[in-house]
Amino acid sequence: MNAKELRKKYIDFFVKKGHAVTKSAPLVPDNDPTVLFTTAGMHPLVPFLLGEKHPLGKRLVNYQKCIRTGDIDEVGDPVHLTFFEMLGNWSLGDYFKKEAIEFSFEFLSSPEWLGIPLDKLAVTVFAGDDDAPFDEEAYNLWKKLGIPENRIAKRPKKDNWWGPAGQTGPCGPDTEMFYWTGKNPPSEIFTPDDRLWVEIWNDVFMQYNKTAEGRYEPLLQPNVDTGMGVERVTAVLQGKASCYETELFAPLFAKLDEIRGISAPNERSNSERIIVEHMRASAFIMADGVAPGNIDQSYVLRRLIRRAIREARKTGLQGAFTETMAKVVIAEYSDVYPELSVNSAKILEDLDREEKQFEQTLEKGTREFEKLISRVPPHIQTKIISGKNAFFLYETYGFPIELTEEMAAERGFKVDKDGFNAAYEKHQELSRKGAEQKFKGGLADNSETTAKLHTATHILHTALRKILGEHVAQKGSNITADRLRFDFSHHDKMSEEEIAEVEKIVNEVIGRNLSIECREMTVEEAKNQGAIGLFGDRYGEKVKVFSIGDFSMEICGGPHAQNTGSLGKFKISKEESSSRGVRRIKAVLQ
Repeated sequence: MNAKELRKKYIDFFVKKGHAVTKSAPLVPDNDPTVLFTTAGMHPLVPFLLGEKHPLGKRLVNYQKCIRTGDIDEVGDPVHLTFFEMLGNWSLGDYFKKEAIEFSFEFLSSPEWLGIPLDKLAVTVFAGDDDAPFDEEAYNLWKKLGIPENRIAKRPKKDNWWGPAGQTGPCGPDTEMFYWTGKNPPSEIFTPDDRLWVEIWNDVFMQYNKTAEGRYEPLLQPNVDTGMGVERVTAVLQGKASCYETELFAPLFAKLDEIRGISAPNERSNSERIIVEHMRASAFIMADGVAPGNIDQSYVLRRLIRRAIREARKTGLQGAFTETMAKVVIAEYSDVYPELSVNSAKILEDLDREEKQFEQTLEKGTREFEKLISRVPPHIQTKIISGKNAFFLYETYGFPIELTEEMAAERGFKVDKDGFNAAYEKHQELSRKGAEQKFKGGLADNSETTAKLHTATHILHTALRKILGEHVAQKGSNITADRLRFDFSHHDKMSEEEIAEVEKIVNEVIGRNLSIECREMTVEEAKNQGAIGLFGDRYGEKVKVFSIGDFSMEICGGPHAQNTGSLGKFKISKEESSSRGVRRIKAVLQ
């Protein structure tokens, strides 16, 4: 079974079970300050998992694009990915453990669906601890369905408990399903630590809310959140040892071989895997409007592209190749993710520019790197590149700190990361270390203060379009209880007069004490009525449209104030570049 068949079967199965299909959300979360990228299918659904009504109902299913940056350094081995697709189905206060487990078992074992033999399946359940009891219900449900007791393992919280993604929020026990990949029959007693048992699906039962005090309180609305990785399950069902051996990567490897003028090798190298994985991830990130840059998502994108380029040089590939590789991604995935095709020209243009820019500095930077390490006497056991020198490579030659660390490790050196961060903060104002601390992962803030800032963002968006022009489009936002941050398409730095005029418009709207109305309608109806629909595709057929009096109308799913008069005074604290062609405004309510 290939990936396209797996996606279709999954969606078809859950549609038959009464689930509505939602479209994949962008990789850049809208109004979630806790994460740089969408890391799971549940992120766009946070307000609905917390009790807000979803326009499509209580049963949902989709396939979701995901990026997890924690695995970048591991990519190159046969299993790790930064970009992956996650199949998921959700119950928003509807069915719970019984139906979820029965659905999972039927999809896995029924000949109509995946048809996995019972002797190749095993499961784990939560064993219980001082915070929450043993999940006896899940255990008994699996037994009733025919999974023998010796194939049901009880596991502690570190293995069978999900969340919260941050310090607080929805969480609960999960049950994980495993597939036997060995050629010989497995041992009688199931041990999840056996590497031949591969986890393929996870059903999370969100039945608790972890409070700031560390208590686990029952949720008013228990939910089900599941996840099945497309790449991993495709490999398992095809009997492949790695997802890199499936059709998901075959066209990329073939193009890489063609560019290099070689025949396909018997085994792929770490460098080859890094190149194809990072180019696939980069194309998807860029399809959602991110350009290479020095902060946040733009920084991660630049790191992926430049790491791929350097690995290509290790294989002997000297010419330009990123555009050619991206064209393969666009051709292979546009039928599933049309944003790749829609934004193909911008993707290729930005890749060409980034590759040329990095090529100009890579050789010079590498020579400078060699000079730095040659100055260290060979007899010194602990060889270190100072933070000052690491920052010099970054500032002068565009070397991400991770690239310097990687090159240093190859030569037996370490890098003074703290010293680099200190230099970065001093000269760039916003350090990467600070960004990492800010984006630890978690759930969106739905407090009253955040709701006011969210409402102010809508007013700001329309005000910018009035002053700068209708080319202004939202490229991302980041809202905390303290301030709002709004990224928008615009090439030029705003003048002081333009900033003052935008502030004036926003405060005039606040002063009018306009009421804020929410209505549900189809995307087409919203657009016909003049709503701004920047992220409309991800919501499915029906969307929520927020109208601020006669001033603005925008598709959105976040929290809002009831009227503008409650917001306070709006003040822009900074206007700056976010990435190429994208400006950033930071503002507060006083």
